[in-house]
Formats: sequence, C-alpha cells, structure tokens
Amino acid sequence: MSATDTLSTLWKLAELPATTLQNANLTGVEPVLPSSFAVGTAAQTSIAAAALAAVELGHVRGQPHQQISVDMTHAALECSGWFSLNGVTPNVWDKFSGLYRCADGWVRVHANFAHHRDGALRLLGLSADTAQRADAERALLSWRALDFEQAAADAGLVVAACRSFAEWDAHPQGRAVAALPLFSIERIGDAESRSLPALNANDRPLAGLRVLDLTRILAGPVCGRMLAAYGADVMLINSPNLPNIESIADTSRGKFSAHVDLQTPAGHDALSRLLATSNVFVQGYRPGALVEHGFGPDEAARLRPGIVYISLCAYGDTGPCGPWQARRGFDSLVQTATGFNLAEAEAANSAEPKALPMQILDYATGHLMAFAAITALRRQALEGGSWHVKVSLAQTEHWLRSLGRVANGFSIERPKVTPYIETATSGFGELAAMAHSAKFSRTPTRWVRPSMPPGTHRPEWPAGPA
Repeated sequence: MSATDTLSTLWKLAELPATTLQNANLTGVEPVLPSSFAVGTAAQTSIAAAALAAVELGHVRGQPHQQISVDMTHAALECSGWFSLNGVTPNVWDKFSGLYRCADGWVRVHANFAHHRDGALRLLGLSADTAQRADAERALLSWRALDFEQAAADAGLVVAACRSFAEWDAHPQGRAVAALPLFSIERIGDAESRSLPALNANDRPLAGLRVLDLTRILAGPVCGRMLAAYGADVMLINSPNLPNIESIADTSRGKFSAHVDLQTPAGHDALSRLLATSNVFVQGYRPGALVEHGFGPDEAARLRPGIVYISLCAYGDTGPCGPWQARRGFDSLVQTATGFNLAEAEAANSAEPKALPMQILDYATGHLMAFAAITALRRQALEGGSWHVKVSLAQTEHWLRSLGRVANGFSIERPKVTPYIETATSGFGELAAMAHSAKFSRTPTRWVRPSMPPGTHRPEWPAGPA
C-alpha cells in the first residue's frame, strides 16, 4: 500500500471530509530505514494524519485550509527519538534490558525502571546489588520462555517471550486485537457543543485548547508533544513518587510540567480543577486504574462535559476476550510478543531475533492518539457530546503489519539525523533533538515552551479563557 493510500485509509477511518486530503503532500519512498517492514510509511502517514486533522479543525474554527507536507525520511528519523543534552547522547537502555536466550527460545526483558529490573533479577534468584548481565543470561537458560514470561507477568514485571506471527495470531490476545479497529472514538456522554475560540489566519490550529497529559513512556508523551507543536497548551502531570526515563527531556518540549499526587486529597483536588477547564485528557494508566482515583472516562465526562478522553494501553482494552488487557508492556516487548522480531531476523538472515530500527509502535501510536484526539475535538465542536478514544501499541502493531513488507529493506544504510536536528535551551540542559517533520504552509509548528523537569510548574492553567 502506498503512503497516499495509507493516509486515505486513516482519513476514512476517522470519517473526515475527503476533500481535505488534497492538502497533503507526501514525499519519499520505502525503504528509508533498514527494515523489511514499512516503518517509513507508518511514521509518515501517522504524522500526516494528525497534521491534516489539525488543518481541518482550524478550518472549523474559521481558518482557510492550508497545505501540509511530510517527508518520509524525516518522519522516520523523527520516530527514532534521537536527542542529546549538552552534547552527550544518553544511553536510554539499562544494561539488563534486551534479549535473552532461554531453554527453548528467547525472551525480552525491559529493565529501564529499577523496580522492574530488580524484580526480574529476584525472579532469577539474583541480587540486584551484585548481579551482572552474564549472570542473568546463565540463569535464563534454565527457563522456558513462556514460563518466564508468565512468572514475570504474575509478579507485575515486564517481559515478553519471542513469538512468530503465526503463534501470535493463534494467541487469545492476538485474536482479540485482530478484531479491533486501529483506534476507536466513542461518544460517552451528552454535552453541549463547546464553541472553540475563533482563530486568525496565522494562529496555529490548536491555539487556545488545553490538554492534560498523564503519560510517561513515549507514545503518550509524543502525543502531547505533537498537540503542543500545533498550538495547544499541554500540561504534563507526573506523580512525585514515580520515576521517568531520559527521553522526558525530548518529549516534554512545549509543555508545562507539574507534580500531582493522586494518592492525596490535595492532588485529587488539583487534577479536578485542571480538568474543569481542559479540552483533552490523555492517560496511559493500565485499564481501569484511574477509575479508582475518580478520573476514569465516565467520571471525567461528568466532571467536564464535552471532554475528549484518550486511553492508551499496551495490548488493547478488549474486555474479557482479551486475557492481556491489564498486562504491562512497552514497544520493545510488544514487537517481541507479536512476531516482529522473528520476522525481521528472517528477512535479515540473523540468527537472533531482530528489533525494528526504531520504536515505531510507540511513535506511530502517539501520532495516532493526536490524530484521534483532534478528530474527536472536531466532533465535539460540531455535534456536542463527550468522547472516549482508545488506542494501544498492539493495535498499532496489527496496522503496521497490514502495510506489508518492503523488498530489499536491508539494502540501505541508516541516514544521518544531522539535517533534521534543532537545538534549544531546556531545563535539562542544551537540548538537540529532531525537528517536527510536518510542515504547514501558513502556520509553522513550534514549541513555545522549553522542556522542563517534572514539578517545575504549579498544577494550574495560566489565566485566560478555557
């Protein structure tokens, strides 16, 4: 499927006006990164869909349509997540993260958070204080891959056994995900249509909109960063009790960054006040977790009629037909569990499972979240109602696979990121990171706020209309 056809399919899924598609210009062809999968197409079209939806929402708010263009190489490299701080490129992977050989196959362990790493080591009978990676490698040779995956899941850890596509397709969760659309946009409550502030021709299309970003690991933060680039006021909400990853310096561009502890009455009240004047609520908690705090989709719709509520999870919020509904997962693990690593290895003639060249499931999912959020904002403005968007990494995985394979995908060298880097002062240091690849003909994207460490700002919206 060509990139143009892929974008058209996304547009139809969102039920947006077909005539707006003529405002999109997509350049470049596969392959752009070494892979047998259409990762460039996934990057380019997910970004273009969100950008074009922003143009359409701007039109609803009184702007003339404008052109957007997205280059495939730039889009793919943007999804690589490259950044540096003060001239140093951080190593974003813990030494215990990665693939391990088992007695009958392979598992991938995600150890970037200390509690996940230490838990996996305890499961292997190892001490977090003294263990080396070689110790973990030896210990896992006595485990069957599926047994270790299940034992880790039972302990609340993040591990995936390496499967083939056929094995995933036969798995109950694989079947459940295959029955889902790429994303869903559901009306969950009645509300008057909210009149969005009118825009001048040169305002960015999401100017004046407020977004709460309650996410931590890539897909959700990428969504919030994209909405900020298109003009929204985005507030990243972190718990003061939870760790973050180094990429927060990159994904926080354009955002306010505040601490809110939902375990306390004060934190609950602070989030309630923020929600009361917000347009979009983005959350990446495990399914059902925020309901316990009073901020599930139905509760949010009662607190803020007309809200657009975005739910992100790893393996699909599919109810009882999906046994992995509440299982923790990250891009690298979903790739492994669903068959991509073995398929890439076969295409590359590799004896070991091979990851995709970037965390495309995270990045494409983040862009699709932004696309669906903007689509739901448009529906709210035209039809009223409160809206719930559901996305997952596994649904994006299923979509990426549907785009087909790339012949001779490993015949190219990885392009350099240098032409696409921009630099800015941030609260983390001098930040060099990827510029946004969607180019607007009239309202250039930009991040007007530097990325700042969690807790820098108070959990309050600046004075002005909601």
